[in-house]
Amino acid sequence: MKRSGVLLMLAAVIVVLVIGSAASVAALQVGERAPEFTLPATTAEKFSLNQFQGKKHVVLFGFIGAFTPT
Repeated sequence: MKRSGVLLMLAAVIVVLVIGSAASVAALQVGERAPEFTLPATTAEKFSLNQFQGKKHVVLFGFIGAFTPT
């Protein structure tokens, strides 16, 4: 398969994945409570939203693509 065909196929797969994932996520409105979730830490520890209930400031930061090869 030519390089342009591979790139076109890859672009089509990415579009399908993005559209599919966006449709499955329910949008929150301002003022609504966040759904419960659990996130892994860099250690074996896990953090859930309930652990931070009542805290004044909570910051979630994602390193999207930081550990992927380029």
